[in-house]
Amino acid sequence: MEKLNLFFTKIKELTFWQRIFSWGKVRILSYDAFREFKSLEESSIAQKVNFEELKNNFTHIKTKSEGLTDKIQELEKQGIKKDSQIETLTTRINQMNPAMADLSSKLSKFEITKEERASDYEKKIVQINQIKDSLEAEKSRTNDERVKEKEEHFQNMKKQWVEHETSVEQAIKAICQEHVVNYVDEVPFKGNPDNTIEICGEYIIFDAKSPANDDLSNFPKYIKLQTDNVKKYAKQENVKKGIFLVIPSNTIDTIPQLTYNMGDYNVYVIAKDSLEPIILSLKKIEEYEFAEQLSPEDRDNICRIIGRFVHTTKRRIQVDQFFANRFFELFMKCNNDLPKDFLKHMSEFEKSEKLNPPTEKRAKQILVTELREKSESINAEAQIREIQIPENFDDVKKLE
Repeated sequence: MEKLNLFFTKIKELTFWQRIFSWGKVRILSYDAFREFKSLEESSIAQKVNFEELKNNFTHIKTKSEGLTDKIQELEKQGIKKDSQIETLTTRINQMNPAMADLSSKLSKFEITKEERASDYEKKIVQINQIKDSLEAEKSRTNDERVKEKEEHFQNMKKQWVEHETSVEQAIKAICQEHVVNYVDEVPFKGNPDNTIEICGEYIIFDAKSPANDDLSNFPKYIKLQTDNVKKYAKQENVKKGIFLVIPSNTIDTIPQLTYNMGDYNVYVIAKDSLEPIILSLKKIEEYEFAEQLSPEDRDNICRIIGRFVHTTKRRIQVDQFFANRFFELFMKCNNDLPKDFLKHMSEFEKSEKLNPPTEKRAKQILVTELREKSESINAEAQIREIQIPENFDDVKKLE
């Protein structure tokens, strides 16, 4: 601006003579002024450009400012809303503070109670462990006693089995001596049976058999095998065709079959306790006046019938005992399992019941025909009702 102002000032003050004689200086000054003018023009253009940029920036900033202002207003609204929520939450917190204090108090009490319970629990656990140890010790002692008792029982049984042959011999000799029956020490035929008695000129063999060990599962097979081995005695002259195998009384339940029909002879499995009634029933043959006139076959038939009567009687006793035990178990189960009101109601019906079996009159004979007719009537009614009637005690066990 200095050169330009100087140029315009010089032009204003320029005289006529100066225009003629000093125009060169003016022209030089004009060049300088022009350059300065150009510089000012360029600067003006640049400032104009800068101004436009500033203007655009201002517009952008203004727009952005307006957006920020809207956001600020929205944030202020949200802040007011948050303040309201804070006040609401503060109110709720103030309302919940007493409940929290109460819960804290209860929690403290609970913690104390929990510790006390934990202490009591540990004490009770210790007591339970002591009781458990005591019970286990008692159980172990009881088991040891039971094992010992069982072992003693087996030892006693084994002792009985070992001494069974001698015991049977002594029992038969005592029975023969008491009832005047001939006991044969040395038999006049081949073989050496354990015990032999003589009745009406016939030799009756009683062989003693006992288990070899504690396992009774093979004992029935052993007895079945012995029924074949006694065939050597049955073939001898004047030897009765009914041979008795005497077994210990505590093994009779393990034998499923007590009578064996071997064709030429029969084998009867009996317990030691049955010796006396069987020998007495065999001795009854001597009471017949015509005993000497009977043939060996007739006497054998008589003995066979008596033996079957004895066997049937014993089996009937076993069946009665079996059902008596079952009825007793059922009676105990009723008392233990039925409700008390049922038992009371049941006892009322029980008192009102009366069971009268047929009476026996001394002068009236029990006819077999009547018994057979009654049996057939019962069987017919059972068939109508589709009830299976077992023919023997073994069939009863199969139906269970």
